[in-house]
Amino acid sequence: MNKKLSRILSITLPLLLGVFLIIYSYNQFTPQQREEMAGYFKDADYTYIALSLFLALTGYISRAYRWKYTLAHMGYQSPFMANFFAVSIGYFLNLTIPRSGEVSRALVLKNYQDVPFDKGFGTIISERVVDLILLVLCVTGTVIIQFDTLKIYLTEVVPVEKLLFYGSVAGIFFIAAVLFYMYSRLSWVAKLKIKVNGLVEGSLSVFKMPNKWPFLLHSLYIWATYVAMFYITIYALPQTADVSLGAVATAFVIGSLAITFTNGGFGVYPFVLATILELYGVPLQAGTAFGWIVWTSQIVFIIFLGGLSFLALPLLYGKK
Repeated sequence: MNKKLSRILSITLPLLLGVFLIIYSYNQFTPQQREEMAGYFKDADYTYIALSLFLALTGYISRAYRWKYTLAHMGYQSPFMANFFAVSIGYFLNLTIPRSGEVSRALVLKNYQDVPFDKGFGTIISERVVDLILLVLCVTGTVIIQFDTLKIYLTEVVPVEKLLFYGSVAGIFFIAAVLFYMYSRLSWVAKLKIKVNGLVEGSLSVFKMPNKWPFLLHSLYIWATYVAMFYITIYALPQTADVSLGAVATAFVIGSLAITFTNGGFGVYPFVLATILELYGVPLQAGTAFGWIVWTSQIVFIIFLGGLSFLALPLLYGKK
């Protein structure tokens, strides 16, 4: 019952947050501002959006091609198109239940290529560890470069005293959790340690496989496409075309985190992007319109490729 409730909450809470932010953002604007925002949608140059989606497609291709290296390291071969369809379906299902795409990718290869689920899922976890490292590097670099702007923003939104209090509490809980994990002799903690150690060992095996350099180069390219496709979209609106590289980096990182921790950033992504861009002089209406244009185009693209993959898989590859 607890697992079922947890699953329901993991879906509904991010969606409710998205709905709340949509209503909140809408109510922030006067009728005249809403009309102005509609004009941004009408006058946007969607050529840049199309270019960004083309880059996104090359990222899909690179991710599907990268997967063959970890699968080969585990002793399995899977056709490129099967990998591509699995990746597309994974992105699609992540819009429903956060992180369900990883499970679906492994299930696709199990059903259509006879790759055992645990082996396929292990390769996906290895990829995610590398992706997480690159995300952390992006976040760290952005915080260092844009520290002054972010500090001003945080101190305006949350008083310094509260920041220090919450930071101290979080630090104490983190240290307590680490010490508990290290020294606890409870049976479930011991089992957790075994699973964590196996996960770490499997993840680190990426750096020991024969094709580690092509794998890492594909990983870098995938993240380069993420950054490039976002950077290109700023030229879709004149109001965002002149923002600085630092503003782009900050908006990209915060937007990526919003997508990572919600159902595809529903409602959250446009709100966060508008808030960040406002720090750099972009009108709130223009920033909100920009966020919705970028988010909607990406979601339509994901749904299109995911739906196409659902149809194509049974036609090209019979279930095993």
